[in-house]
Amino acid sequence: MNISTRFSAELLKMDAGGAALRLESAIREIVRRDLRRKGAVVALSGGVDSSVVAALCARALGRDRVLGLFLPEADSSADSLRLGKLVADQLGIRSVVEDITPILAAAGCYRRRDEAIRSVVPEYGEGYKCKLVLPELLGGPRYAVYSIVVESPSHVQTKARLTAEAYSQIVAATNFKQRTRKMMEYYYADLLGYAVAGTPNRLEYDQGFFVKNGDGAADFKPIAHLYKSEVYQLAEYLGIPEEIRRRNPTTDTYPLHQSQEEFYFSLPYDKMDLCLYGKNCGAPVEEVAAEAGLSPAQVQRVYELIDSKRNATRYLHRQPVLVAPVPEV
Repeated sequence: MNISTRFSAELLKMDAGGAALRLESAIREIVRRDLRRKGAVVALSGGVDSSVVAALCARALGRDRVLGLFLPEADSSADSLRLGKLVADQLGIRSVVEDITPILAAAGCYRRRDEAIRSVVPEYGEGYKCKLVLPELLGGPRYAVYSIVVESPSHVQTKARLTAEAYSQIVAATNFKQRTRKMMEYYYADLLGYAVAGTPNRLEYDQGFFVKNGDGAADFKPIAHLYKSEVYQLAEYLGIPEEIRRRNPTTDTYPLHQSQEEFYFSLPYDKMDLCLYGKNCGAPVEEVAAEAGLSPAQVQRVYELIDSKRNATRYLHRQPVLVAPVPEV
């Protein structure tokens, strides 16, 4: 942003057609010439990010060189599979359904998670549902601590603060899901000689909203430089079904419906985009606040949260550390 330009949400408006052409050209170059692969594997979640990546890959490589993977498990929303299939059918790409529930059960994913939940909610058991939530960012406590929301078979919900040990075990157990999905993506990539396409947008990539060696692993990440607001603009240009574009971003990780906002970002994506963009371009806090509908103090709080998450998740971005350099040949 030019220092003389007043900060505005309009700065996140893009030429979607031009951006799509540039992305398609980059995908062809990366997949065919750099990675020397025949096509791309895209895990379709029914969300806007994976839908846009699949559409871009189909346009860049040809729909016969893109495989859409559906990787549901016991806690997945039925809408995720339905909407993912809607996109695959619209794009005319091949698709495969792999239910990963048996793998997760064998690894103890659900058992380990439930054991941790029972350490704070002893009655949690058969027929119960759960999700992790953060307190509201605006007006909430200075230091955010996760809580567990559980719903009984009679649909009564209760909320309990998690101990550090219970939180760590729940996260460690549920991370089996993302890592198992990635294992299946690479099975098909190896089988077909394809590259694995990652689907994080800039907000997720910058703030570490991914699992190391899980959904954080990919051969290329075509939209990691795009703010979520820009991804939605691309989605409209590419003709992604309106139902997907209207769908509230979810984690689709826990049995209870859970938005990305309540699980990780604590603000709607459009406000987070504005704050992240404002921070990245050095815009005055007062101008960002006016555009985001927040107070300057609240924007400053978001800036602090951005720095905190960057620091806390730096490890997720790290490549394996070598004890001594190994010369390339």
